Amino acid sequence: MHRALVYTRTTGYRHASIPAGIAALRDLAADAGFAVDATEDPGEFTGPNLAHYKVVVFLSTTGDVLTDNGRSAFRDFVLDGGGFLGVHSAANTETGWDFFGDLIGARFTRHPDFQPGTVSLEDQRHPATAHLPGQWPWTDEWYEFGSNPRGSVRVLASVDERTYQDGRMGTDHPLIWCHENCGGRSFYTALGHADEAYADADFRAHLAGGLTWAARLD
Repeated sequence: MHRALVYTRTTGYRHASIPAGIAALRDLAADAGFAVDATEDPGEFTGPNLAHYKVVVFLSTTGDVLTDNGRSAFRDFVLDGGGFLGVHSAANTETGWDFFGDLIGARFTRHPDFQPGTVSLEDQRHPATAHLPGQWPWTDEWYEFGSNPRGSVRVLASVDERTYQDGRMGTDHPLIWCHENCGGRSFYTALGHADEAYADADFRAHLAGGLTWAARLD
């Protein structure tokens, strides 16, 4: 059986939705033939332990969450082809580590108030987006980033800032993307702030598609 490691350590803001996210990922992984280990222990990031996993998920992590040895082991895991799935505030994690910045694709800077908006699907050939409508109404924290990753990643969806208040990235605001620039597959979704997201069928299918793609199973 394939295995996924779900990491949820926070040293900054902590999302109340983390338990709901773990539960959802357990369900989705089981459906895809995965066993899931969830941890907040940075000691789990060693070469021998990471070798057991097809994919590592950073679920709403924040701040510096790894030791120097853990960073080295995780970097080697990815460079050797291991998969990575980043969810929501994973983009606000390990902000001083250049490799993680390359892996996640862009760094979180701010978000306006939690509110409804519209996600514009740009690439529906990916298993994480194939089931979604071209214009997807959604409610979330609309994350903004210090740089636009377009050009270095495969952008799957963006958000239309005309559909919500106080957006500041402009007309090109990527939100969901993937790449293979660091050896293994990396998938990132900025969505997933609230508990309700992890009970939503479309969002659960979105996560499942990202998970299986990052693990090279789809």
